[in-house]
Amino acid sequence: MKLLFVGDVVGRSGRKVVREHVPALREELGLDFVIANGENAAGGFGITRDICNEFFDAGVNAITTGNHAWDRKEILTFIDNEDRLLRPCNYPAGAPGRGVGLYETPEDRRVVVVQVMGRVFMDPLDDPFARIDEELAPIQLGREADAIVVDVHGEATSEKNAMGHYVDGRVSMVVGTHSHVPTADARILAGGTAYQTDLGMCGDYDSVIGMEKEEPINRFVNKIPGGRFTPALGSATLCGVYVETDDSSGLAASIAPIRIGGHLMSAGPGSRDGPRRP
Repeated sequence: MKLLFVGDVVGRSGRKVVREHVPALREELGLDFVIANGENAAGGFGITRDICNEFFDAGVNAITTGNHAWDRKEILTFIDNEDRLLRPCNYPAGAPGRGVGLYETPEDRRVVVVQVMGRVFMDPLDDPFARIDEELAPIQLGREADAIVVDVHGEATSEKNAMGHYVDGRVSMVVGTHSHVPTADARILAGGTAYQTDLGMCGDYDSVIGMEKEEPINRFVNKIPGGRFTPALGSATLCGVYVETDDSSGLAASIAPIRIGGHLMSAGPGSRDGPRRP
């Protein structure tokens, strides 16, 4: 299978770059399934029903969120009924929505998407390692699912890295979201799982992790909030990762970072020089 996961979509400029490039990437790469992290899509904080539909219309099949999932209260009115929108599975029992989704492609392939949130420098949710074991227990890669994708929404690179190794060989890919900066460690782990510590964001990188620079700088310098954070609206970069899986095992065959447009150096799978399975 051919999978694309794009990182945290930040504000209007991030949504625009997704609309512009995801449809073309679906056609160019022959993508079977596309995932986006959308927790910052609505003005930098949260997501709305209209924005979800905007992503679905652009060719996104599933949306993950994170610690900003609840910033737009209208999500509470529709997340229970929209199985393509996920929140971290290690929220306490009774939280709205779901943390795992099973989806079928038009070719009858089954894709499972799981999201967990880290606890280092984040909200103290349930143990993500114990919860991922619970969620994966009834799902065997290559049998119940043709591909399994895990989004680790977290602050600490060490925690994301540990999760990648913890589920290595049990899932197709593990990617990190939340820090908004793409890491240079895309690779296939020893057990066959594609991994990148953080996808980066889809947004304007002439910013402080997607926000206009003045207010974040002011808070660092003066330690006093002077106003609201607002998303930067300049030219955006689409950041993500492209993974091809082996049809028989569901494990990764190749991985390539994707960066298109904006201020970052371009990258993509066109050269086919990216890491492949050892």
